[in-house]
Amino acid sequence: MKELSYLNKYLYKYKKLILLGTLFVVISNAFQIFPAPLVRYAIDLVVDNIKVYRALDGFSLQQDYFQIFAFGILVYSILILLMALLRGFFLYLVRQTLIVMSRHMEYDLKNEIFQHYQALPLSFYRRQNTGDLMNRISEDVGRVRMYLGPAIMYGLQLIILFLMLIPFMFSISTTLTWYALIPLPILSLSIYFVNNIIEKRSEEIQKSQSRLSTFVQEAFSGIRVIKSFNRELDSIHKFENESDDYKRQSLKLTRVQSLFFPLIMGLIGLSTILTVYAGSAEVINGNLTLGNIAEFIIYVNLLTWPVASLGYTSSLVQRAEASQKRINEFLKTKSDLVTTENLSREIAGKVEFKDVTFVYPDTGIKALRHLSFTVNPGESLAIIGTTGSGKSTIASLIPRLYDVTEGEIFIDDIPLRQYNLNSLRNQIGYVPQDVFLFSDTITNNIAFGMKTPDENKIIQAAKDADVYNNIVAFPQGFSTRVGERGITLSGGQKQRVSIARAIVHEPKILMLDDALSAVDTKTENNILNSLKRIMQGRTTIIISHRVSSAKLANKIIVLMDGAMVEEGTHESLLAYNGFYKDLYERQIKADEIQVEE
Repeated sequence: MKELSYLNKYLYKYKKLILLGTLFVVISNAFQIFPAPLVRYAIDLVVDNIKVYRALDGFSLQQDYFQIFAFGILVYSILILLMALLRGFFLYLVRQTLIVMSRHMEYDLKNEIFQHYQALPLSFYRRQNTGDLMNRISEDVGRVRMYLGPAIMYGLQLIILFLMLIPFMFSISTTLTWYALIPLPILSLSIYFVNNIIEKRSEEIQKSQSRLSTFVQEAFSGIRVIKSFNRELDSIHKFENESDDYKRQSLKLTRVQSLFFPLIMGLIGLSTILTVYAGSAEVINGNLTLGNIAEFIIYVNLLTWPVASLGYTSSLVQRAEASQKRINEFLKTKSDLVTTENLSREIAGKVEFKDVTFVYPDTGIKALRHLSFTVNPGESLAIIGTTGSGKSTIASLIPRLYDVTEGEIFIDDIPLRQYNLNSLRNQIGYVPQDVFLFSDTITNNIAFGMKTPDENKIIQAAKDADVYNNIVAFPQGFSTRVGERGITLSGGQKQRVSIARAIVHEPKILMLDDALSAVDTKTENNILNSLKRIMQGRTTIIISHRVSSAKLANKIIVLMDGAMVEEGTHESLLAYNGFYKDLYERQIKADEIQVEE
């Protein structure tokens, strides 16, 4: 229970529902117990009066006598029915308190986990598997809810029923009580062990189903590749193998489950036989009546299901403990992005790197080496380099997705670590290299960074990103849903929507990380012409492998292996006859060949 103790704060928060649920459990158990003595009285009434009724055979009093004790049985029947209805009503209230409480706790826990996920740095997500993160917030939380709801409810019902019923049974007959209770521990242990086997095999089925789902998802996502390489039959064969494994695991589980109810019914029958046997001996000795035997058979059935649920409940607690342990591992993970001053202010846009070195914490790759440069407010900087030179790392460091390993980054001459992260990032517009659009409308994707969406600004941002004409050509215009990861749009359209999203909230610092790689030369020129106006008055950092994108910048730096090898304007770097000029000439020739074709 050590790991589950984390949930005590939620139990305390909803203590009123727990107390109310406990009260309803007591009342429902009372209405569950009371009918048994009424059954005893009814049977004894019949047994005691049947001889008198027969003795009056042929007399007119026989019919009157029958009506009297028949009316008594009717009263008992009505009382038993009434108590059954009242028990059902209070069981409903039990679920409306304890199970509803568990749903509230599930909601709170999921929100806490998701909020914690949002606060963790990007390095955390590079180390973790997305499916594993999703399982913790869905499957694991679901298992924890089974502890907070059904396990607590069944546990309370068992404890309260035992406290109320066992002393009452002993007060009637100690011998009969012991005989009735003998099979119950065996029943509970048997169910516990069988349920553990079922749980293990269920987990194997879940793993098999997960593999099957992953394979199907990849097959559908990569259907174009599968068809292009004519691998349909191979894909079908792999699917059959995965399906066959799922079938085998399911059959194993079915074999175990087939033992579950026969085991329960067998032990219930054993308990009933022992009760009848011991009760008959007591009746013969004159210590009990036939009504007592019927009463105890009812008690045995009342105890059987709560005791049977004890094994199930124990299994629920074990599963919840294991799941909560996995959840706690993440909740104990703290962000290493610590803000020293929590400074919130409007920035001018000056960006300065001082001797910055950065090593990715998860891979150990040194992406930047003693890098220093300055971009003044309203100026633009182009960062040119080959793949793996560290260009995108700079874009990740400025909004503080990572902290530098050595050196310091300054915004407006204030160390980056002093800024409140939300305040800082709200003033930065970022177009990542790997464009990601949400499965939503184009309007909502563009307005993603805006606190209050403004239709005019959204339209203007689309025009500036040269995507407006494409959007209005769609049947639903800006209300068009782009599908998962923006799959319904072309690569160039996705990039331009991403650019519109970055500029719509008018950031102080605009960063374009290879934002024009998926557009043609004509579209690139249109966007660059729009960017000339957009860049005015704001600090702009253009990261690209295309020299054409760098022309707009006031200053250009060239990176190789994380270090700056060249720095200057477009004209000065061409005159230098270095890497930049070589790259420029190669791209000019490639564009000429493309135009000729």
